[in-house]
Amino acid sequence: MATRSVRTRLLRTAMALALGGSAFQLSGCDPAVRSQLLTGLQTTTTSLSSALISAFFLSLQDNSSTTGSGLTTTGGTTTP
Repeated sequence: MATRSVRTRLLRTAMALALGGSAFQLSGCDPAVRSQLLTGLQTTTTSLSSALISAFFLSLQDNSSTTGSGLTTTGGTTTP
């Protein structure tokens, strides 16, 4: 039996969630529970995507223009 990579399993799980929550079989669920679950998934997905987008743009910033460290380097010695 061939083993699937973690990436493949993660991709399949993500696709199942994206295609209407088929991984949870939400159609037969109590409406209050379904609403609470979907609200939680929406909040988590929004927070995660926001964090990833912020991290991406922070990684694009120029590191040589950082300010506020309080340390200066002169002649091989670091002074506060």
